Amino acid sequence: MARKTHKPHKGLQKRVKVTGTGKIKRHRAGKSHRMGPWNATRVRRGRRSEICADCDAKVIKALLGIG
Repeated sequence: MARKTHKPHKGLQKRVKVTGTGKIKRHRAGKSHRMGPWNATRVRRGRRSEICADCDAKVIKALLGIG
């Protein structure tokens, strides 16, 4: 029987980026519609990307096949 190989999660690969120091960078959610009640500061903050928490990064790295 052939040995099973690890396949990285292709959908997740397209949504996150690994920084040079090994942290996981992602975009913020909730920017597709219904932003009328938001103030300008909140809209601008939503444009920025953010670093994932360490507990989430551990799971993401496992899905991507990164040590």
